[in-house]
Amino acid sequence: MIKKVLLLLTICFNTVVFSQITGSVKDAKNETLAFVNIYVEGTYKGTTSNDDGNYELNVTEKGTYTIVFKFLGFKTEKRTVTISSFPYELNVTLQEENLSLDEVVINSNENPANRIIRAAIDNRKRMLEKIAEFKADFYSRGLIKIEDVPEKILGQEVGDLEGSLDSTRSGIIYLSETISKIDFKRPDNLKEKITASKVSGNDNGFSFNTAMDVDFNFYNNTIELGNQIVSPIADYAFNYYRYKLDGVFYDDKGNLINKIKVIPKRENDRIFSGTIYIVEDQWSIYALELDITGQQAQIPVADVISLTQTFSYSEAEQFWVLMSQQIDFTYGIFGITGEGRFSAVYSNYDFNPNFDKKTFGREILSFENEANKKDSTFWNTIRPIPLTKEESNDYVLKDSIQIVRKSKTYLDSIDAKSNRFKVTDIISGYNYQNTYKDKYFSISGPLAGTSFNTVQGFNNNMRVFFRKNYDEFRKYLALYGTVGYGLSDKRLRGTVTATYKFNDINDQIINISGGVIAQQFNNNAISPLINSVSTLFFEDNYMKLYETSYVQLNFSREIFNGLNLYSNLSFQRRKPLYNTTDYVTINEKDDAYTSNNPLDETSFGSTPFETHNIAKLNLTARIRFGQKYFSYPDSKFTVPNDNYPTVFLSYEKGFASSVDDYNYDQLQLRLAQGFNIANKGNFQYNIKAGKLFNAEDIAFTDYQHFNGNQTRVGTSSNYLNVFNNLPYYELSTNNQYLEFHAEHDFKGYILGKIPLLNKLNYNLVIGAHTLAAPDHKPYQEYSIGIDNIGFKKFRFLRLDYVRSYQNGFKNDAVVFGLKFLNFID
Repeated sequence: MIKKVLLLLTICFNTVVFSQITGSVKDAKNETLAFVNIYVEGTYKGTTSNDDGNYELNVTEKGTYTIVFKFLGFKTEKRTVTISSFPYELNVTLQEENLSLDEVVINSNENPANRIIRAAIDNRKRMLEKIAEFKADFYSRGLIKIEDVPEKILGQEVGDLEGSLDSTRSGIIYLSETISKIDFKRPDNLKEKITASKVSGNDNGFSFNTAMDVDFNFYNNTIELGNQIVSPIADYAFNYYRYKLDGVFYDDKGNLINKIKVIPKRENDRIFSGTIYIVEDQWSIYALELDITGQQAQIPVADVISLTQTFSYSEAEQFWVLMSQQIDFTYGIFGITGEGRFSAVYSNYDFNPNFDKKTFGREILSFENEANKKDSTFWNTIRPIPLTKEESNDYVLKDSIQIVRKSKTYLDSIDAKSNRFKVTDIISGYNYQNTYKDKYFSISGPLAGTSFNTVQGFNNNMRVFFRKNYDEFRKYLALYGTVGYGLSDKRLRGTVTATYKFNDINDQIINISGGVIAQQFNNNAISPLINSVSTLFFEDNYMKLYETSYVQLNFSREIFNGLNLYSNLSFQRRKPLYNTTDYVTINEKDDAYTSNNPLDETSFGSTPFETHNIAKLNLTARIRFGQKYFSYPDSKFTVPNDNYPTVFLSYEKGFASSVDDYNYDQLQLRLAQGFNIANKGNFQYNIKAGKLFNAEDIAFTDYQHFNGNQTRVGTSSNYLNVFNNLPYYELSTNNQYLEFHAEHDFKGYILGKIPLLNKLNYNLVIGAHTLAAPDHKPYQEYSIGIDNIGFKKFRFLRLDYVRSYQNGFKNDAVVFGLKFLNFID
């Protein structure tokens, strides 16, 4: 037994210690240099130095090697070494590069940088075609720091973020590493298998660092970074950038490298600023150092994002390949600030991989068995970028305390503090949790969901919630109840719902619910908050309600990749409701409440249907063509393919009604898609077509209703499911119908080019909407609006002008979009 232990220790010791070239990299002033590229000449085996200037280059065999040290702004250094034993220490001092313009032929008629960029643009497509396919090893490390975290945010205790914060309320909140194998084939096939994953403080966690999330190819016209950002060598780059030649230098192979400053023409365009290095005559990217602000990328939480890439020349393939990439960023919101870095190293390229037809399928990310169980010996052996002292301390600290923090004693002590009942909980609500057993309970205050309508008067909607998680939330049991009382109609109503999720792979969920509710004829017609304001202050009671007593069974799951089935079966008793109050906060003399009958708002004694019972069955299939997915252990995350529309096929049947005429059938087809059009913004559409059968005399509740808007307030991020100038129930139908919505958000493509206006960073949005049914003339809406309105990081407003037509001009309106209300409701 002792011999086996000693043998194992010997193997580990030799693996960790005797298989590396290690050292540090400094400049002539003895300052450490971070992110220096270090690689074995003639190979794709490499690494980079860390923030402390230290590096580790994994070399497993003794022999003679030429080690290359390459860093932007410094002369490339080569050291030929003969290694007879490991570890081998190699410290290097780099000298600053001497930039010169002496060899540049100046033409008074043209900026020399423009000539170089034009040549790079002409070569762009050829470079994309050159790298047709490859295999490679990929390493990524992600680090996110946070500073000056307050004790509370919006009244909620923050805590120490799982031990991440020090005494100054600052610290590392995310530290993670991945090692993976990647396969690539043009134009956009990228497959990744993660062989090792490590998350600081979570020995069972899986890193979210992936190669596809940082796949930034500047030979493409645009780069996906929040929005589509224009590359400095895009076909239309001269519409966005100015260029200046800062100087030239020769690399270690004698190539003339042009250092070109990239200057935005307009500060708020979707563009970068910084430096790009272009190889003379080859017109390839040698390296780049580019920045983009959060405002430019329209990522509100980000301040500045910096992206650095370094390439190496392949003698065999005769092109430049990406060796390392670094993304640095700073962020801030609600007074919290921080910074982060994601470093990546690409190595061991194989440009003749001989892929077969089965190599690329729908699965684009997977994990090797026990990828998250690798020990420190493994990581010390294979990690290409050594840990900094700060990172090493974070691993040691969090790994040492995670056992304590997972213990029942510790978790119970934390829960005891947060579960303590306070007098204010009587009003605001109470939350209870048993973290060790993964159980959670909450009850809202009695005023939760308070709203006003003319049927119930002032009413509330108290909520009670319980959830028990299994297998780290991959499965769960949830119980949910509501109870509300209408002060005017003096009616108590409530619901109970039980939900069980079976797994996190096919998302199989069963749901049983029942109760009594007052619901709108069209559930999406108007939000309770907007209706309350409209009713109390403007005397416009747009919400129309009826009462349903029901029991319902829902079942959903993925049948196979790309096909999901959703079904529900219910039995309902439905009866009409009437206005019970005329209370108003501001009484307009020339205005009055309308009745609760959407078919005749002047008739206060009539109803749109008879009280009746009915059973309803709904089956919906969602089809996502070309859907890809990530395979995590016991979990699946889908990635829609925006090259194809998402298709919804629905069948609904009303049967066994106590009123024979109320039985019906409905078929519906829906297509929805959204995609980027390079630098010209994002286009989306939503099309619905359907028909109701045997529905001549059905209850108005079962008509096909269309989302209108009479309040002139929008609450969604887009208007792909609403007619903003259409009365709520004016065009409801029990026949066939066609509904179409389309929007194009130019993302600064238009307004970004208008002087002065481009400083506001607004987005121009245009839309077209139409509705057709046999029982009325076709209805159309056209809109033009401005999105991304707000102040600094808070841009939740939108403003649209809408014109509607139906057999000629019908109406126009200005719609104020309050996108934050979508989260409140």
